[in-house]
Amino acid sequence: MNKVDLLKKLLNGSRGNMFSLEIPTTKEDEKVIQELVKVLETEQKIKLREYVQREYSVYLHGIIKYASE
Repeated sequence: MNKVDLLKKLLNGSRGNMFSLEIPTTKEDEKVIQELVKVLETEQKIKLREYVQREYSVYLHGIIKYASE
């Protein structure tokens, strides 16, 4: 998974600008997703409110920031 794929999943799991998504993962994928989320937050594309690591998935909840280009 890369940054673009994660952002597409967040956009598909959103209602308006709020997103809620549970992604099935392995231990290696959890680290990659965590890094990608940090990058998206740094780029100010999302604002993460909740990040929960579960046994076989990661739950993400937050806000997608829209900006006119």
